[in-house]
Amino acid sequence: MLVRILFETPVLGTLSGNKKVFTDFQANKHPEGTQQEELDAIPLSEQIEKGSTIFPRDEKGYFIWDYQWKGFFKETIEALYHLSGNFTKEYQKKFGIHPYRYKKTVDKLIMVYPRKCYFTMPEGGELSIYERPLRGQTMQGERICLTRSEMLPAGTVSELEIRWNNDALGEIIEHCLDSGKELGTLQFRSGGYGRFIWKQVDSFADTRIAKQELECKPAAIW
Repeated sequence: MLVRILFETPVLGTLSGNKKVFTDFQANKHPEGTQQEELDAIPLSEQIEKGSTIFPRDEKGYFIWDYQWKGFFKETIEALYHLSGNFTKEYQKKFGIHPYRYKKTVDKLIMVYPRKCYFTMPEGGELSIYERPLRGQTMQGERICLTRSEMLPAGTVSELEIRWNNDALGEIIEHCLDSGKELGTLQFRSGGYGRFIWKQVDSFADTRIAKQELECKPAAIW
């Protein structure tokens, strides 16, 4: 299924702009560990203020990684347990989204392409910086700090392909995408950022999305 996403509210970057922080706390959580291509997509740390969250980028533009969309599906399925009264035991069995196994279902049965899901900003739109306070309760009382994120404007569009290995999953995937209008995705979702609508399309309009190709050089025996 080819999907076009339209962000109705600004969307904030989520990846740490500090390469050491990214390596120690984010990339190592990835199933395959730190990937050099992910490190290369972060600008030089000297150009990013400490505590900033950013969008990865390359010569083609800003994007998010495929696994960030898979994270969206995991979080949204969890939210649907609380928002929907339709998640009966029969429904859970049909879709394989039991509360204790839905993450494995997404990991193994739902695939997102391409590797880099690029953003296309509206005419006149540009990247900006959004600063906000973060409040947290600790044993020493409430603590407040300032955080800053790269922000793309409302009207930004992105395209991706979603595949699944279980026909029944198509319905739950559409439920998740529909929930994007209220739940949003990426950074500061609770503040209403990253909310989007979607539609199914017949082909990609973004010429930067190339057909999946073998990136590694095969051995001679291949």
